[in-house]
Amino acid sequence: MLSRLVRYGLIPSLTAFIVMSSFILGKVTSPPLLFISAVFFSSIMMFDNKSKVTLYLQAIALAFFHWSSHLNWCQLLYFILIVMEIRNRRHFRYTLSISAGYSLLYTSVRLTYHPWDEYNLLVSIYDLFSFMLVVFVIQYILTAELERKRLQKRNKFLTFHDPLTNLLNYDGYINAVNDLVDNKKSNFVLLLLDFQDFKSINKESISCGNEILTKISIIIQTYFSNAVAISRYAGDRFALAIPTTENAVSDVQEILESRSLGYEVTYSMAMFPEEGSSSQQIITLAEDRLFQNKRVLWLKREEELFRSEKLKMVGELAAGMAHEIRNPLTTLKGFIDLSKSQSYNIGPWVDIITNEITRMNELTAEFLQFSKPHMSNMKPEPISGCLDRVKYLTESQAVSKGHCINLYNIDESILVVMDRDKIVQVLINLVRNALEAMVEPGHIHIQVKRMDTKHTVIEIQDTGKGIPEDVLPKIFDPFYTTKEEGTGLGLSICHKIIQDHNGILSVKSIVNEGSLFTITLPVI
Repeated sequence: MLSRLVRYGLIPSLTAFIVMSSFILGKVTSPPLLFISAVFFSSIMMFDNKSKVTLYLQAIALAFFHWSSHLNWCQLLYFILIVMEIRNRRHFRYTLSISAGYSLLYTSVRLTYHPWDEYNLLVSIYDLFSFMLVVFVIQYILTAELERKRLQKRNKFLTFHDPLTNLLNYDGYINAVNDLVDNKKSNFVLLLLDFQDFKSINKESISCGNEILTKISIIIQTYFSNAVAISRYAGDRFALAIPTTENAVSDVQEILESRSLGYEVTYSMAMFPEEGSSSQQIITLAEDRLFQNKRVLWLKREEELFRSEKLKMVGELAAGMAHEIRNPLTTLKGFIDLSKSQSYNIGPWVDIITNEITRMNELTAEFLQFSKPHMSNMKPEPISGCLDRVKYLTESQAVSKGHCINLYNIDESILVVMDRDKIVQVLINLVRNALEAMVEPGHIHIQVKRMDTKHTVIEIQDTGKGIPEDVLPKIFDPFYTTKEEGTGLGLSICHKIIQDHNGILSVKSIVNEGSLFTITLPVI
């Protein structure tokens, strides 16, 4: 636009002004030549041909007009030609040669109507520097303007694009959907992709994650080359607007469900205008579906994790049970083999055999207890009744060993929804363990605390030998025991019963000072 204004407006106006001034100042030597040169120069400047022939003709026409007018004011026309020639050229050598050529041309023509004295020769040198300075200034201005435009273009690009993948960012994604919705003829499917395993495969560094995201973006562009808009937002999410075709949805599902992208992805789709008449409706619908799909996948993974953990526990229990039963069976087999040499007289070993059979029976009973289903006799009960029952059942054993059981802060108003027999079983087991842990006469302190309006805490503290720090994490594991005659299922059963009551069983212990078992239960 500016170039046309210069060619069709500024140059003809300056040419006419110089012609008129030349007549007024009496510089015209040949009026016909002046008019012809002015028309020729103005005409040829109207052509926007970038060939060298046009450049030479423009220079010749300007020199002819300059010589005909005998006015130094033509210098401005030389400057205009230089600017028009170098406006799209940024090579310094080229601009320097152009400025030197026009400077020499201007000086040569000027000296045809001025005497060759010292003044005019010095003026010629001054003109050369003037041309050079003008060219440098113009070059600087053009370079700065080009850089400004480049930065503006880059900033505008970054406003709506992701700098990592060059795809649209979230703002660009919203604008693209708005544009598609505003264009009523553009029916499309909005596809959202969430790469579920991105965090699991991105473990090394940020640069590694960026490489993976870049690779994913290239894969998406390859498989969905017909998408009219592709965006990356919220880290590892991608949004695509795909034109609606007869098989658009089935094609998308085939690509995603066949894992052709190489990564596990959760996706959702929303169709415009079938499922929404505005961009907000379409985006919200797609986001809601993606959330629901992710939730279903998360629940499925949790279920699989729970199942695998359960199978692992079953395997551990089976291995432990087999190991524990194999020991008494080995003993029995040894005595039976030995009895062969004694004419099957097992009298001397009856007591040992009976004890081993009893041990297997107890082990099997405890194992069955451990594997029983959840509580079936759940109802509100006062916790004080359980503690009174426990003290009644264990006090005689404590007194016989010289120990004392003390109850503190027993609030009869605290009610817990529980299977009373199971809670009593847990408390008795913990008290008996405390009695066995005290070699010297000691004390067992049992107290009840209300943590808050929703929970109560039962603490059972002894003054026994304590539990070593390396043993503490294992005491609730099935079949783990430090007792010679223990089965290793007692604390495991207690832990399971408390879990079934939506409670927590924990322990703290200091060697040679004692242990503190804490039961946290929800209250009514």
